[in-house]
Amino acid sequence: MLKPQEVTALLRERGFKVTPQRLAVYRALSHTTAHPNAEMLYRELQPYYPTMSLATVYKALAILCEVGLAQELNVGEDAFRYDANTATHPHVRCTCCGRVDDIMGNLDAADVEQQAAAATGYDITAHQLYFFGLCPACQNAKKH
Repeated sequence: MLKPQEVTALLRERGFKVTPQRLAVYRALSHTTAHPNAEMLYRELQPYYPTMSLATVYKALAILCEVGLAQELNVGEDAFRYDANTATHPHVRCTCCGRVDDIMGNLDAADVEQQAAAATGYDITAHQLYFFGLCPACQNAKKH
């Protein structure tokens, strides 16, 4: 997570206006591992920024993604999720409750990228890897 001064400098460097709402969206996103969508962030920030619109949150997220402070996740839902951890890493989504988690550790996504390049002839420049299943809480609920 970057400090507010670093976020401010990066936004200005890339030609974007620095607003309290943009900083608040980044701060909220960088303080969670829940991979929220725009509406979740909007609901969280609404009590502190009552005049902020959902469109403002969407715009802030688009800018954060553009400058490399966030990544957009398409985990097969109606809305994109967002992650402030921009390092390349896979995600897993619970098909029951919708929870999204990071997969960190020794999963070698680079190997998958190399295999994809070899199989297609593409020069792979980026990838997103998603897994789907039941989270521990939903597995437990199904047992009872």
